[in-house]
Amino acid sequence: MSRREQTLSERLADDIVEIIRSERLAPGEALASSRDLARRLDVTTPTVREALRRLEATGVVELRHGSGTYVGPGLDRRLLANPHRPPVTRDSVLELVDARLVLEPAIAAEAARARVPEALAALESAADNALHPPVSDVRPALTFHVALAAVTGNGLLREMVEALLHMRSREQIEIRHRYHDRDRDHAEHREIVAAVRDGEADLAEQLVRVHLLSIRAAVAAEPIGGQE
Repeated sequence: MSRREQTLSERLADDIVEIIRSERLAPGEALASSRDLARRLDVTTPTVREALRRLEATGVVELRHGSGTYVGPGLDRRLLANPHRPPVTRDSVLELVDARLVLEPAIAAEAARARVPEALAALESAADNALHPPVSDVRPALTFHVALAAVTGNGLLREMVEALLHMRSREQIEIRHRYHDRDRDHAEHREIVAAVRDGEADLAEQLVRVHLLSIRAAVAAEPIGGQE
């Protein structure tokens, strides 16, 4: 679809994304109000709200009732989850863990070799997510394993892990509910962080593999949705 063929709300959505990027707004930061955006873009407030709802559907913004509009985690996401996916099963959750076992140990080793400083600091913070029990289907603002991929300094690797967890978000939520030993999860995350921080590539790879195998065992041991 060319620019001329776009609807007004689609054009406005593109304009709002450009505002977010030009102002260097990061996920979690507040966007201007709908009224201010309408004045800036010379359109009506309801038209801006329609564009914002379009962006909300892809995670580019988050509309928080009574609080305002915030930049969401989907600004640079290229792959979107299918909202009409089949129900979550134990097999579909195990499939996600197995895919992660292929990717993430090698990513951990690369993270230990690269150790991008600012990303390493974010990883340290994300490790503490494990201490907080999952609440319904709410996901952490920064997922530990996405933060781990970011330490490689390779944006595509970070994006791959983020896209995988986003596309299989319901399976990932099941994992968080079933791997419920918070102290153990946190301890394993801290061990991974230490190995990456110390540049121990082989150890980081091994720790992530053991961590994911523990998750797999926990998922395999429990039925999901009445399955045996």
